[in-house]
Amino acid sequence: MSRDFEELDFQETPLGALILRRRRMLSLGGLEIYEVKLGDAFLMSSLFHEVEEALAHRGLADLKGTHWDVVVGGLGLGYTARAALANREVASLLVIDALQPVIDWHQRGLAPLGPELMGDPRTRMLQADFFARAQSVDGFDPEQPGRRFHAVLLDIDHSPRSLLHEGNATFYQAEGLRALAAHLYPGGVFALWSDDPPDDEFLSLLGGAFANARAHIVTFANPLLEGESASTVYVAEKGE
Repeated sequence: MSRDFEELDFQETPLGALILRRRRMLSLGGLEIYEVKLGDAFLMSSLFHEVEEALAHRGLADLKGTHWDVVVGGLGLGYTARAALANREVASLLVIDALQPVIDWHQRGLAPLGPELMGDPRTRMLQADFFARAQSVDGFDPEQPGRRFHAVLLDIDHSPRSLLHEGNATFYQAEGLRALAAHLYPGGVFALWSDDPPDDEFLSLLGGAFANARAHIVTFANPLLEGESASTVYVAEKGE
């Protein structure tokens, strides 16, 4: 196989064929990038990770106090998790992903940020359905049923309307959002990445489940389009 393109892993999953690959983009000076595909769709690329990092920065920016316990829903290539760990107040990070192969990539060092994430004692990986745990009474941590968290950072679906699986839809409704809020401490924060522009209807649902909610547009350079692209980060805060 060419050194300019390498398929690092291929796994069949309940959501379709999952592929991790690495390639050099000659159009960008030979830059090495990692890409993840699920079925026919591109899930993520290391070429674009500004919004994943902004999800952590925005989600943690307004938290008060110290020694925060944080959940990241969706591991991907690990950029949100790494950005969260960069905050010295994060005491523990529980990363939940439905696909065991994605966790394996990090544990085996196939994903570029894997050694850094796995080497941080604050990090714990959990293979589970984030949405099912969010709407359960026991919550996110099976080792501590009922455990609450200071922040939940979610990057799984493309947006509240563009889903990887139709079963996720109930989470984005009023009842699902209220169930999530119950797993947060007072003053806790829920933050969500979306590839769509701000959605007023979803923002209203967030506002009904949390004390306040807002949408931030995050722009980033897109060398493939020779311009800028934009995504949305929603931030909702639970009342004290």
